[in-house]
Amino acid sequence: MSEHQTAAPRSLAEALRARDDASLAALLRARPDLITPVPTDLTQLATRAGTRASVVRALERLDRFALQTAEALAVAGDPATYGELLGLMAGDEPDPAVAAALPRALAGLREQALVWGDDDRLRLVRTARELLAPGPQHPSPTGLGPTLREATAGMSPGRIQELVAAAGLPSTHDPVSAVAALTGLFTDRARMAELLGEAPEESRQVLGRLMWGPPYGQVTAEPAAHLRWLLDRALLVPTTPGTVVLPREAALHLRGGRAHRAPEPVPPAVAPAAVHPARAVDATAAGQAYAATATVEELLKDWHEGGPPVLRSGGLSVRDLKRTAVALDLPEPLAAFWVELAYCAGLLASDGEADERYAATPAYDEWLERPPAERWALLAETWLAATRTPGLVGGRDAKERPLSALGPGLDRSAAPEVRHRVLGLLAALPEGTAPDRESVLARLRWERPLRGPQRHDDDLRTRLAEWTLQEAELLGVTGRGALAGHGRALLGHPPEPTDPHADAPAGAEDDIPDTPGDKLPVAHHRPAPADPVARAAASAAAVRLLAPLLPEPLDHVLLQADLTAVAPGPLRRPLAETLDVLADVESKGGATVYRFTPASVRRALDAGRTASDLHAFLAEHSRTPVPQPLTYLIDDVARRHGRLRVGAASAYVRCDDDALLNEIMADKRAAGLRLRRLAPTVLAAQADPAALLEGLRAMGFAPAAESAEGDVLITRSDARRTPPRTAPEPVPDGPPVPDATLLAAAIRAVRAGDVASTAPRKPVDSAPLAAGELPRTSSAETLATMQAAVLTGEAVWIGYVNAEGAASQRVIAPVRVEGGFVTAYDHTADEVRTYPLHRITGVAELADD
Repeated sequence: MSEHQTAAPRSLAEALRARDDASLAALLRARPDLITPVPTDLTQLATRAGTRASVVRALERLDRFALQTAEALAVAGDPATYGELLGLMAGDEPDPAVAAALPRALAGLREQALVWGDDDRLRLVRTARELLAPGPQHPSPTGLGPTLREATAGMSPGRIQELVAAAGLPSTHDPVSAVAALTGLFTDRARMAELLGEAPEESRQVLGRLMWGPPYGQVTAEPAAHLRWLLDRALLVPTTPGTVVLPREAALHLRGGRAHRAPEPVPPAVAPAAVHPARAVDATAAGQAYAATATVEELLKDWHEGGPPVLRSGGLSVRDLKRTAVALDLPEPLAAFWVELAYCAGLLASDGEADERYAATPAYDEWLERPPAERWALLAETWLAATRTPGLVGGRDAKERPLSALGPGLDRSAAPEVRHRVLGLLAALPEGTAPDRESVLARLRWERPLRGPQRHDDDLRTRLAEWTLQEAELLGVTGRGALAGHGRALLGHPPEPTDPHADAPAGAEDDIPDTPGDKLPVAHHRPAPADPVARAAASAAAVRLLAPLLPEPLDHVLLQADLTAVAPGPLRRPLAETLDVLADVESKGGATVYRFTPASVRRALDAGRTASDLHAFLAEHSRTPVPQPLTYLIDDVARRHGRLRVGAASAYVRCDDDALLNEIMADKRAAGLRLRRLAPTVLAAQADPAALLEGLRAMGFAPAAESAEGDVLITRSDARRTPPRTAPEPVPDGPPVPDATLLAAAIRAVRAGDVASTAPRKPVDSAPLAAGELPRTSSAETLATMQAAVLTGEAVWIGYVNAEGAASQRVIAPVRVEGGFVTAYDHTADEVRTYPLHRITGVAELADD
């Protein structure tokens, strides 16, 4: 057994078999798709680790230096030595930083099963090699072309001998040895330097242009002399008519042995842009946090009576988004952000009726009852975990269909990870430090350089990072660009306790430390709390830090003689709700200005208030005397309110004052209502009651709607709610990272299955089994072998098909055989089990060794 462990592995499966449980657990944490579902044994695990989809996912999660290391292995020999890899990464003049970082990068590739083998026989997984070095006609990401052997594969033997002679090498007996001689020349630094020393200056310039890639160039049917010199010595090799390529060995010599122009072993530091006092940052962020909850509340208040209709394809129309933006006094992209955030938090949804519209959900009423800090925490937690991406609104999907707010196609599974990582980088900076935006983006590009086919483009991750910085400021997670204390707590990085009475140091606004923030001893690579208990604790800590910073709601306003009221701060909920009905918001900011109008007073009267109620309300909540013009306005509107009564016939108008009805009949604006007198005090209309109410109000009257019993109908604007709705679930970015319990169970199952599949068996008379094939024996042979194993106490190897039809191989030690069942200790499951004999396909004895 020790000899097997020390021998060099011959396959990835053998390399995995030599790992301990901790190493396998690290692999499955890094690549959770490998245990979905749990593989039956280590051979199947190795096979799955080499599939294209799994390897692509693993490569996408490498940082830039680890990816450069894998790319270097893709262009190296197979297998390669550690010295060869170091030469490709560091070149002729080794960089100490590269030499120091390479073991870490290689260990990471080994841990993820992308590289296996000892340092003297390093092998990159074949699928990764194919992805990173696609073939002769497709240059690798390092900018290197095909090897000389690949480039000359279709060349005639005579032409190859001509190349050998032109390079000053002795002729050979076959093309294989000729290409080997040329390869030896190109990889010999001294001889290659001597050859290039004879090259014309223009030839060296051509090589310089192709050296770092792309390695392909165009030539005419009659190439110039300096190109002919290169072609005759295989420094340029024709691939297709009119196209030549620089062989890989020649390019590596010109590069000084390096596979990459600029290896990046060290991540770029996140540079500070400004430093603010921590208290100023927290205060600014708290103001933004309060504004965030107020904006969501204002949005849903605007949709109280039923929001905009749902498009047939789903989502808001462009027109409705514009109307919402005007109502919120925000640009359309910001309005889309708040609409999406309320939707993800479960505060709004479609009502599901025939005329489907968006409206607030019952969860919105519960949210309103919470303290402001808890309301903010729900919004911030939702934003951190949401995969819906409002920044995409207004764009188009892959099929050129427009992307609308609340519509399909906005989920991006990478969004939560990018948000957590951006905020993690901010958490690594000293408190009060705002980062340089470009340095944050550069750091993220280093950490995840490969994202699909557009790896060098300004891709989605960059845009997600930019949106994160903007949205974090809008939500109050950051203030002045720096992470606030409650934002750190929400991430699970609560700030160190400080003296609240300590003053900020002089010049703190302009003092930028020399030490890069991401080099401080802060656990910025630690992910945000994942389990519910940790998340709840982080949220509670954030609420505790934010609550004292939020302004206390006021219970008063300042009434002015110009029919306005000034709220010098946020108002308590009952006061704010009543004032929203009684007056119209004229302007918002540090103070909110409300204006009283006849229509707003009539709205309060329609809601069931009387004139005396309104006078008492204003007198109670005003710090200034109630102005006489406001008193007159309320009395005047109340005196006229309800003198006209509108009910349903088609519709009718009744009034005790027949002179007022005569005035209506004489008004030309009433022609569209098609009124006729039924009695001295009653007019009938062909319009419905709602249209009749609006028409009379437009004419300057103050009618009131009445019920069939003749009572005045009270209208309330907050009656529309959707049925209970659950918030939309984020779209996961692949399988979740398994917890310790699942990992332990998976590793145990894989180990046990591997024991069963690799256990040595005694030879049988039948033909040898193919890999994975179950043993086949007759019922009599199976029963006899089981009974013999019970007597001898030996273990046997069986094939078993369970009730669901799933086949497996197991190693068992039979204890008892009776009644058509065998009771045995199952080494695969590590427990005693009972198996029906008719489900055992066959049995074989294990070899003695």
